[in-house]
Amino acid sequence: MTEKTPAPRRKSSPAATTPDYSIVVPVFDEGGAAPALAREIADAFDGLSYEMVFVNDASRDDTLARLTALKTEIPQLRVLSHRKNAGQSRSIRSGVMAARGPIIVTLDGDGQNDPADAPRLAQALKAAPAEMAMIGGERVKRQDSAAKKIASRFGNGVRNWLLKDGATDTGCGLKAFRRQAFLALPYFDHIHRYLPALMIREGYQIAFQPVNHRHRESGVSKYTNFGRLKASVSDLLGVMWLQSRSRNPGGADEV
Repeated sequence: MTEKTPAPRRKSSPAATTPDYSIVVPVFDEGGAAPALAREIADAFDGLSYEMVFVNDASRDDTLARLTALKTEIPQLRVLSHRKNAGQSRSIRSGVMAARGPIIVTLDGDGQNDPADAPRLAQALKAAPAEMAMIGGERVKRQDSAAKKIASRFGNGVRNWLLKDGATDTGCGLKAFRRQAFLALPYFDHIHRYLPALMIREGYQIAFQPVNHRHRESGVSKYTNFGRLKASVSDLLGVMWLQSRSRNPGGADEV
């Protein structure tokens, strides 16, 4: 029996209007997870004004081909592809720069973030005052190994102690933030783990909400505990330096 192609979820392309939300998903070698994740995002945001931007970070598998094939099924799907592998933070930035919506929602490409939580964060940010620049997810009942959870708890504790940003789970990929605020931040590799501290540095308010966390169903993690530790030392020192050199005017009034 020939498999039927699912009907498009929207009759018209989102290109004609500016969407309220842009969902940005960085992916690297996630051919097994990306198509299902895209369909889940489409289901979660059905009825809302949105686009999704998947950023293929020069994957070596069939990630790009499988996402490209989905564009006829999901008209809201856009696919960017890096010519060279540049990492998660650069992929997020590429997606944000290409996004058309004023509110960005990011999710990890491995499917462990639950797309069902994403509209709640996005709509809460849209309804919030302009001073509120980000609502981050905090994973409950994390579906990771004991070693990974212990390392994350320790790392978040040290980072929060040094940066005093009130964040307990900066590793959660599910975040909603204002595009303009993100693009005003100084960019560096691994910036996605320091968004709360950097948003506060710019004078913005941030908040957090609990979100679901799921098992990885395919692929393998691109990070190791040692790799995170090695990068976090220099990153922390850099962010602390940025904080020390900040002079916030409290806003500007035209006269």
